[in-house]
Amino acid sequence: METFTNCWEHMGCGRETGGAQTKKSGVCPAAEEQIFDQVHGGKNAGRSCWAVVGTFASGKMKGTFAKKYKNCELCDFYKCVRDEEGVHFWPPVLLHRILEL
Repeated sequence: METFTNCWEHMGCGRETGGAQTKKSGVCPAAEEQIFDQVHGGKNAGRSCWAVVGTFASGKMKGTFAKKYKNCELCDFYKCVRDEEGVHFWPPVLLHRILEL
């Protein structure tokens, strides 16, 4: 089985379950959102973090999907996953829609 880098590994934020920054900043919602487990080969939402509200980007909590997504499109990790997945990349709007169901 191929191993893929999750967002908290790529970003080095320490907000994964048991991470170095969880006492200070809490566990990131992407590390806990199980509905996206294995999407793009990640653990929980580790490779679809842009679809999860409440994640940090540049050290600041991001709000609604609509407000957050524009920042995510510029993120190096987002671009990396999109490029690695190619035609198998799940469109962000589809991922967000899954959360609404």
